[in-house]
Amino acid sequence: MAKKMLKVKAKASGDKTKVKLMAKHIMESGQRKDKKTGELIPALFIQNLTIKHADKVVFEANLGPAISKNPYLAFSFDGGASGDELSMTWTENSGKTGTEVAAIK
Repeated sequence: MAKKMLKVKAKASGDKTKVKLMAKHIMESGQRKDKKTGELIPALFIQNLTIKHADKVVFEANLGPAISKNPYLAFSFDGGASGDELSMTWTENSGKTGTEVAAIK
């Protein structure tokens, strides 16, 4: 099983769900030089993150090279119940994509 990139805590309370997530990602800007070779380190960052609940987009972020390593994001949305699932899809500037699922507590 592949290692998950997103660490997610989602908790339903009343009619709202609060979500906190951390993406384990280097978020390389492409502006740093390798200390040994002097060559620019190629840019590699999350460009887009979309989170859905019941096939409805509840959060979308367009990120870029200015975002720090291992970015932390938090948001809330109306609806959601304990046991429901969130589907999270991310896309890197390299074109690589991934989807992960997390349960709401």
